[in-house]
Amino acid sequence: MFPNSSNLGRPPFLPKHQQHNNFFSELPLNIPPTLLSHQQIVDARFNFQNAARLSEQNVPYDVKRQRFHSPHCESTLVNQTVPLPEERRYSFPGSIPSPLFHAHYIPDLTGCVPPLRDAPFPDPIETTLPVAKDKLSQQVLELFQACQQQTCDLNKKELCRTELQKEIQQIFPQSRLFLVGSSLNGFGTRSSDGDLCLVVKEEPVNQKTEARHILSLVQKLFCTKLSNYIERPQLIRAKVPIVKFRDKVSCVEFDLNVNNVVGIRNTFLLRTYAYIENRVRPLVLVVKKWASFHDINDASRGTLSSYSLVLMVLHYLQTLPEPILPSLQKNYPESFSPTMQLHLVHQAPRTIPPYLSKNGSTLGDLLVGFFKYYATEFDWSHQMISIREARAIPRPDGIEWRNKFICVEEPFDGTNTARAVHEKQKFDIIKDEFLKSWQRLRDKRDLNCILPVRATIQKR
Repeated sequence: MFPNSSNLGRPPFLPKHQQHNNFFSELPLNIPPTLLSHQQIVDARFNFQNAARLSEQNVPYDVKRQRFHSPHCESTLVNQTVPLPEERRYSFPGSIPSPLFHAHYIPDLTGCVPPLRDAPFPDPIETTLPVAKDKLSQQVLELFQACQQQTCDLNKKELCRTELQKEIQQIFPQSRLFLVGSSLNGFGTRSSDGDLCLVVKEEPVNQKTEARHILSLVQKLFCTKLSNYIERPQLIRAKVPIVKFRDKVSCVEFDLNVNNVVGIRNTFLLRTYAYIENRVRPLVLVVKKWASFHDINDASRGTLSSYSLVLMVLHYLQTLPEPILPSLQKNYPESFSPTMQLHLVHQAPRTIPPYLSKNGSTLGDLLVGFFKYYATEFDWSHQMISIREARAIPRPDGIEWRNKFICVEEPFDGTNTARAVHEKQKFDIIKDEFLKSWQRLRDKRDLNCILPVRATIQKR
C-alpha cells in the first residue's frame, strides 16, 4: 500500500518472494483467502502491496465511490445460536501474535451475536428483522435495510487498518491498531466513518502529553511518507486527542486515537446489545439519521455524539415498563468487566443468549415512545442516563457532572459521553427537536414528517 521513504528511516518492504505469504496473512481478518475471488485478491494486492499505490486521479470514480451492491449485510440470526468464526477476525485482541496480547483461545462457545466474517447466512433479512405491519414500522425497516453498513464497507476499512498498522509498527514495533466504534458494534451505516485505536502499551497513556506526542509522530508519517494516500491528516487536541484523516482509495474518513482502550470494551458491549434483540439496530439507525438531519449529531459543534445517541436509545429500551433490553453488565458481570484483559474482551458476546422480551411493541411504537420519553419524561436537570444500571440514576456531585446539560454515563469508565453539550442554546435546540418530533410523529405516524426517507436513503 505504502512505498518506503528513506527520509523517515523506515526499513524497506519485504522482498518480493516474501510478499505473497505476507499478503495472505494480512487479508481482512474475517475472510480466509480461499473465500476471496481471484479478482478481489488481485485488486487488494494492487491497491495495498504495490510499491506505488494508485493515486486519486488514476482510480476510476465508480471504483472509488462504488456503493457496493452486494445483497449481503452484517447478518445476524436473532433467536438462533450463532457460532463465532475461527481465530482470524477483525483486529480482535485474541488473534494478535504480539507480546501485548499473547493469549489464544478455542472458539467452543456460542451466542446470539453474529461473527464478523463474510459468511453466507441463510435468508438474512427474513430471519433477522422484526415484522412490520404498520406504515411507520415499515419505513423504519426500509431505512435500516438501505442504510445499514454492508460487509464490503467493513472490509474496506479493515484493509486500510491492516496496511496502516504495518506502517505504524515501523515507528512503534509493539503497537496494534484496532478498528472500533460503529464499524464493529453493529450500529454502522454505509456512510459511517472509521474509528481506530492505536494501542502502544498495556498501561494507561497520559492523553494530554504522551498521546499527543505519539499522534504527532503518526501525523508526520501521514504527511510525509503516506501523503499520496492519506489526505488531510489533522491533529485534534481534544480530551481524547485524535488524528483525523481520509483514505484516498477507500474514500473513508477515519479518527485515530492512542490507548483509549475503553473504546475497545464498549465496542463489544454495544455489539452484544445490537444483536440480542432484533428491534435494536433498526431503531438506533433511524435515530442516528434523524439526529444528523436535524444537526444535533456532532459533538465537535456542541451537540450529541453518535455514541451518546446509541446509549440514549439503549437506555430507553431498558426503562420501558416491560423492558426490551436488560443491563448486560448486571446480568453478565464477568463477561463485561472493566478490568478484563484486552485480549479477552472480544470473547464476551459469544456467550450471551438472545434476550426474550415480553414487550411486543412495534418499531413505530418504539420510535414514538423514544421521542416522548426524552421530550416529556426524562428529568434532564437531575438524572443521568445509565445503561450499566438500566435506569435513570441521580446525577453525581463530581465536577464532570456539575453544570452539564446532558449526562450520559460511559458504561465502563463512568465519564460523561455528552459533555460536549455545554451551551444552553444547543441544549434547548436538542430538547426542542425531541419535542417537535414526538408531536409530529404521534399525530401523523409517518417517518417523513421528521426525516425525509427517500432523500436519506439516497444519501446513505
